[in-house]
Amino acid sequence: MKRPPGITPAGRPGAGGPPEPEPASTRKPRAAASRRQPASPTAATRTAAPGGTGRSRAEPDATTEPIALPPLAPAGTQSGSATGSTPSDAPTAPSAWARLTGSRAAGPSGPSSDSVAATDAGADPPAEPPLTPRSARARLRAARRARKQYERSEVRRFTSRSRRRRNLWIAAAGTVAALVAFVLVGVFSPLMALRTIEVTGTNRIPAADVVQALDGQLGTPLPLVDLAEVKRELSEFTLIRSYVTESRPPDTLVVRIIEREPVGAIASATGFDLVDAAGVVIQSGADRPAGYPIITATGGASGAGFQAAVAVVWALPEGIRSQLDSVAAATKDDVTLTLTGGARVVWGNAERSEYKAVVLSALIVSHPVGSVTEYDVSSPDSAVVR
Repeated sequence: MKRPPGITPAGRPGAGGPPEPEPASTRKPRAAASRRQPASPTAATRTAAPGGTGRSRAEPDATTEPIALPPLAPAGTQSGSATGSTPSDAPTAPSAWARLTGSRAAGPSGPSSDSVAATDAGADPPAEPPLTPRSARARLRAARRARKQYERSEVRRFTSRSRRRRNLWIAAAGTVAALVAFVLVGVFSPLMALRTIEVTGTNRIPAADVVQALDGQLGTPLPLVDLAEVKRELSEFTLIRSYVTESRPPDTLVVRIIEREPVGAIASATGFDLVDAAGVVIQSGADRPAGYPIITATGGASGAGFQAAVAVVWALPEGIRSQLDSVAAATKDDVTLTLTGGARVVWGNAERSEYKAVVLSALIVSHPVGSVTEYDVSSPDSAVVR
């Protein structure tokens, strides 16, 4: 096949000189041109069909025209041509040096945003001062400081939980140490030494005698007062039934005493002994104590009859107890009372004593003492007056 006239291998139709460069939008990449494969031999020759003359007719070779490419422009120019914008319009990423030093100066990748804005406004961009060794060292030091600050902030962020736990342990240990120190100061400090002893609740016992018995504890810190020694000293007083000690900082010990309450008198070889409910002698004398009944019980103060008689006396109301002259208890089930007017009260055992006392009060109101000789309340539901 003949080449049309006026077409040369290196040019366009009708051009005798060097070919004009193609527009960038229609130009194929060089890599694509290099990958173009030569025409297949089977495409250039046609083989006769079977049964033919066996002769192959060769087609004329396809003409491959060389394409002359213009010189490659810089990357910024090509990208600008492909997108239809100028290099100044394309935004570029800051260089690594600008990111490290925080500078806004233009790097190799292109001008900064300030320069672009100035150029768009029609003004000349400000000139970048030359980088001297001194300014480079200053920027390097600033970058190092920023790096250290960043590392410290990251360390604090990742160790916040462990620091919180450490602070809690430190606070707990400080609290325990403060408590221990307070206890040690309270125990061994002379500021907590005992200087005053207060005694309350005494009637028959002189309070001065109790204070004198406990003066051996003076000067001892309150937490170290020997309570066993206090008990041993107070047990010498038979009129003390019980007591309670109370430490009142900084230097006072309070002793609250409950004295024994006399319930009646028991005849003895020397006269009469005033005893309490436990049979402890409170007072002894030749004369009978006024205001207290005479208790006569088989087995003495340690027998069961005495305990039954005491229970009956404590169950009586104050109005009847003041009229009581004597109590006799041969056994715990045979308690008999004698009033000052001479009337007898058959009580029986100490069971239901409160109810019996109510029935007896009603009988005395309806049948005053002196009008009858005996009140039988041993069976309170069917009391008898004789």
